[in-house]
Amino acid sequence: MDEPDPLELLNHLEGILESDPLIDEIGFIHPSQFVLLNEDVGTPSTSVDSVQTTNFRTLFWIRDHKLGISTKVLFPLYVAAKNAFVEAYKNYKLLQRDDKHASMCCSSSSLSLESELMKHSRALLILSCDFGTAWNSRKLVLSKKQSLSMFMNELIFSSVILSHSPKSEQAWSQRRWVIKMIAGNCSNLQEIMERESELVKKLAERSKMNYRAWYHRCWLVSYMSVEQVLQEFNKSREWAGLHVADNSCFHYRERLMLRLFEESEHSQDQDASFDPELHKLLKDEFNWVEKLIKRYVGREALWLHRRFLLTCWIRYFACGDHDRSLASNQRNIRAVDIDMLIDNELELFRSCTILPDSDFEDYQAQATFAATYMQLAGALAIDIQKVETSRVKSLLTNVCPEKSLLWNYLPELCM
Repeated sequence: MDEPDPLELLNHLEGILESDPLIDEIGFIHPSQFVLLNEDVGTPSTSVDSVQTTNFRTLFWIRDHKLGISTKVLFPLYVAAKNAFVEAYKNYKLLQRDDKHASMCCSSSSLSLESELMKHSRALLILSCDFGTAWNSRKLVLSKKQSLSMFMNELIFSSVILSHSPKSEQAWSQRRWVIKMIAGNCSNLQEIMERESELVKKLAERSKMNYRAWYHRCWLVSYMSVEQVLQEFNKSREWAGLHVADNSCFHYRERLMLRLFEESEHSQDQDASFDPELHKLLKDEFNWVEKLIKRYVGREALWLHRRFLLTCWIRYFACGDHDRSLASNQRNIRAVDIDMLIDNELELFRSCTILPDSDFEDYQAQATFAATYMQLAGALAIDIQKVETSRVKSLLTNVCPEKSLLWNYLPELCM
């Protein structure tokens, strides 16, 4: 059987996309899997199946709004989609370049060019998700139309791209651009923020260490309400506790905490250091991270997060001890908190520098992280004279002898 022409393949793909606007996931399938997939389909489950012909059943598969494309036709499809897009984009730019002609031309012609451009760019981006010119062409059309429904459809389309390319920088960037465009005139922006956050969570489960997805989630924080920030902070704890090696989630929690502190400082001229809820939130986070550190030995992300917590504590709760504007009982509370913090950190340091098995790399890493954490605590102006400097230096030298010159110099930074 002759293979379909590349243009026929493109037309068929675009026909599928037009026939089922609810497609929410796309995958690329090896030809050997199509026989099994078609056997499982049985009776057609969507109207799109009626469009399919026998020639295409081994090249495209669709069911329950999930689309599969054979890897066999990816290259000819890409060439056809790119050529069609380049031609449509050239015609559209020519129309936009001549303002006089654009104002006199028939509106139906302009709409037809926009429709062609959006259709071909969609097919091209499915096959090549980081084709920047295609994304930019869609921005041109969306900026001109300023239609909320089209912006929402763009969010749906970019999520389809992310279903098979969860680390696509261009797709995440497109979502941020859309949110910026609708932020000022969208009544359900907070609902969109919730869906965005859930999308990142779902993709983070499927794609480990997805920095681009977590960066997007951190970016969303500035658009969230304070109530949403608190909800996100509480909901993200379980995920972080199950992925202690993934620093991205802890960084997200840090961004949420900073937003809460910023809101506290700017609301009702309140001093964030005496907000009892934030005070409790930070202490609870300290206790939770300490449990994780003891349970999951040698995880650097936990120590990095604790370093952030320590910085927050110093900035919001340890500074200003001699400020005369503070009530005496507030200064006393601060003094007690600082003493308790120092004692607790010293105890954590001692417990984590015990090496039950010096050949076990995780225990060695734990001891290194603990020692460097205490050194940095000293650099952040915490009084750690109780820490035996020679013990820290000896410990670091034992577990990481290749960095002995660094360990010799580090104590001087903390004195």
